[in-house]
Amino acid sequence: MARNTGKNSSREHFLPQIRFVSCPDAVPPTVGGVDAFEPKAFPLGKVPTERCTGKGPRFQQPHKQQAASVLRETLLGTCSAEHRLVMGLPFLGRKTKRRAEIIAIDLGGRTTKAIQLQRRGERFSLENYAVMDAPIFEKTMPTELLAEHLRVITRALGNGRAKPVTLAIGVSDCLFRQLEVPLMPLEDMRTMLKFNSKNYLQQDLPDHVFDCHFVLSKSIGKPSEGKASAGQLKQKIMIGGARKQTIDELQVAIKAAGLISDQVVPGVVGPANAFEMAEPEIFTKEVVALVDIGFKNSTITILDCGEIKLNRVVGIGGDRLTAGLAETLNITYVEAENIKMGMPTEVQPNLEMLLNPLGRELRASIDFFENQQDKTVTQVFVSGGSARNDIILQILQAELMATCKGWNPTSFLQLALPPEKMGEIEQVAPQLSVAVGAAASGF
Repeated sequence: MARNTGKNSSREHFLPQIRFVSCPDAVPPTVGGVDAFEPKAFPLGKVPTERCTGKGPRFQQPHKQQAASVLRETLLGTCSAEHRLVMGLPFLGRKTKRRAEIIAIDLGGRTTKAIQLQRRGERFSLENYAVMDAPIFEKTMPTELLAEHLRVITRALGNGRAKPVTLAIGVSDCLFRQLEVPLMPLEDMRTMLKFNSKNYLQQDLPDHVFDCHFVLSKSIGKPSEGKASAGQLKQKIMIGGARKQTIDELQVAIKAAGLISDQVVPGVVGPANAFEMAEPEIFTKEVVALVDIGFKNSTITILDCGEIKLNRVVGIGGDRLTAGLAETLNITYVEAENIKMGMPTEVQPNLEMLLNPLGRELRASIDFFENQQDKTVTQVFVSGGSARNDIILQILQAELMATCKGWNPTSFLQLALPPEKMGEIEQVAPQLSVAVGAAASGF
């Protein structure tokens, strides 16, 4: 992977990807029971220089820098709403045309965040952003409601032309796992996940679509081509999955909104991808934790010199803090939210009590990593709406016994925003980490 060595550097994505793409040279599965197609297998350790051409891929050995990459993006992509979904393969390098412009939308529990990025020579520029309340629905969002919401938020970005869209979906709609498995061809791994998810993921996941890729490990080395011949050698893989119905509905909504379906990505990997671009030195040289405080859930990702070592979801988010304040102070939810973000010093004791459970869960994750790896997490970087609150950061720092700070996922971008938004971006930026990380996969 070409590292981003400075804020003015161009960043090429040589990250293996997990995505569901429309590929003309796919072939039907040899075993029945799942309404999906399986792709032709690419030899492990080689990358296609062309794809989706219908002529078959040509191969080249991966560049040494690509093979040394340890961070892996995980994508559940949708290249075209016109074709059936087929499972795509993880690529060590994408040789497709670099996108000049893309829209990324983070479908959050309470607010939807959207950004529009454009390539300007060797840099990227942030052309616009929008933050809107998410639609209210009971169980699952109707496709028509989602389509209208996508139309409204893309209209807020100021350009009605159809553009490729990347959607980041939350932990309730997709899964992301890291496992060690016997070394085997990827097509065999996907087949086993499809028909025996309980054995590998400890839960039955019928009617799900999966994809996976190997994480190149220094201890094991590059996976061998074809069938594994190393006996019981273990290899670390990352797995992405989602209900097939969810992916289908997202594609329908995107098309109905007049947009071009490009990719669907697990939002949980967005902060890590954005952090690499915003803080490349820390990313490559330190052991840090990334905490993203969402509406219903928070996530913690521990990076060891760029490699995802631990990823965990905690079922505590900003909603519990606000609801707890409202109940404790006997005020409305809206009043509690305004006090939490506008006057946190007035309710600091209440916030400490409400934040302690989240702090304990995050600390337990850090302790587990440090005991297993015999390494120390040096800093904790917090994103999400709550990261704008210095009191919340101070409380978390006391609980985690590590330096906690907010960070700006847009710091590597040139700003070409409308004048009325230039003064607001620094305040809004902590909420955009998932969208920025998702957008990076579209270039």
